[in-house]
Amino acid sequence: MSTTTHDKSHEPSTKRPEDENLGLGANIAYGLQHVLTMYGGIVAVPLIIGQAAGLSPADTGVLIAAALFMGGVATLLQTLGLPFFGCQLPLVQGVSFASVSTMIAIVVSGNGLPAVFGAVMVSAAIGFLIAPVFSKVLKFLPAVVTGTIITTIGLTLMPVAARWAMGGNSQAEDFGSMANIGLAAFTLLLVLVLSKVGVAAISRLSILLALVLGTLFATFVGMADFSSIDEGPIFALPMPFYFGPPTFEIPAIISMLIVVVVILTETTADIIAVGEIVDTKLGSKRIADGLRADMGSSAIAPIFGSFTQSAFAQNVGLVAVTGVKSRFVVAAGGIILVTLGLLPIMGRVIAAVPTAVLGGAGLVLFGTVAASGIRILARVEYRNNMNLVVVATALGFGMIPIAAPNFYEHFPTWFETIFHSGISSAAIMAILLNLLFNHMSFGNTDQSSVFVAGTDRILYRSEVAALSEGDHFVDGRLFNAEGTEVPIIEEDGTVTTDNPVPEKPPTA
Repeated sequence: MSTTTHDKSHEPSTKRPEDENLGLGANIAYGLQHVLTMYGGIVAVPLIIGQAAGLSPADTGVLIAAALFMGGVATLLQTLGLPFFGCQLPLVQGVSFASVSTMIAIVVSGNGLPAVFGAVMVSAAIGFLIAPVFSKVLKFLPAVVTGTIITTIGLTLMPVAARWAMGGNSQAEDFGSMANIGLAAFTLLLVLVLSKVGVAAISRLSILLALVLGTLFATFVGMADFSSIDEGPIFALPMPFYFGPPTFEIPAIISMLIVVVVILTETTADIIAVGEIVDTKLGSKRIADGLRADMGSSAIAPIFGSFTQSAFAQNVGLVAVTGVKSRFVVAAGGIILVTLGLLPIMGRVIAAVPTAVLGGAGLVLFGTVAASGIRILARVEYRNNMNLVVVATALGFGMIPIAAPNFYEHFPTWFETIFHSGISSAAIMAILLNLLFNHMSFGNTDQSSVFVAGTDRILYRSEVAALSEGDHFVDGRLFNAEGTEVPIIEEDGTVTTDNPVPEKPPTA
């Protein structure tokens, strides 16, 4: 008898951990926590692009408002979902940092923002069409691959936390000062102390409370400035094509298409990561729905003056830290983002949170992502196989852009664009090496390399405790002493006995 798995993304919502609704108050509180966690990242891209394009502060503010508005729309689409759109997981969407260098190159080449918007629209449309292809890679993403990718996500975010802790702006006079680092350390201490409190509500809100208390402390010591809150409009609607109609330049589209492939890879990794943390079933259709939401929102973002959208890895860490798995919490965060895009004054309030405060919280958040990946890697079998070299090599590739940011400077532009991201580097290498060593059997032996030779073939008592006298394996199937086949249950809980149970076991 054989059983098969099936996609459960459209089964009754009460059966999935992410479908728990915590109530309006909790949703808003935890949603605000998500917004504060990713706010620095989502406004950084429009700030950088605005500076490269030579925009005035007012026009740069339009870019920021558009980024917040579209991030909220994309988050709502991803979390709540529509038919064929949204993975319905607690994933926060926002402007992708992977596209920054490519967009700057397009801007400084003389084509300006209209060419950037045109390239984003076309490349995202192509990404939308190929999204189902990416969803099919799930069967090639066992724990050895997903654990490596998730670990790399956390490790590659560590420099972000460090820069935040130093002040965020490397051109500022106080960048790296003891005052900034001390403020980050104070916020980190608050996170740890609040997490230790025995009250569940306080512990789960430890990140948000630490950000609020850290900001209050910064205000008290003169390190937070709220004087600019009243500057600018209170309410503003996003204006379609504010920077002019898009233009479509072939070189710009090709370079942006490479970025879209990177974003698809990273978003797939983030969907898998949050699925592991939430402990929910993921099928290829659900991943495809998530990627379509990613690319669909990216395609319409330029209409309102924004750029490519992708899942924010730092918020995956927040889900792991708090244990709050509800997608409605993140949907509330999406509503807050939309509101910030329509009410610039609220955005200015959150922008006043010192970057060093975000850095102290980010150290825990991003470290938690890495720890989640390590926990998955701990379940991987390393004996008598090449999994150790798969993990080692993929992690090494993932760390190259972090250790040496200019490593790929002299490589072809398309290659540099893909491998300059540590996440996409690790993902590509982990998938390829897993295929080479675990799916292509030619050349494999029990002692095929020093990585395998260093591990003797042994069994732990816990692994044989369930066996009974007379149990034996024949052709990969387990039989008891009476000749009845014993079902073997896979890690996902399914029984994969494809052959009929015989009256007697075949003769060995």
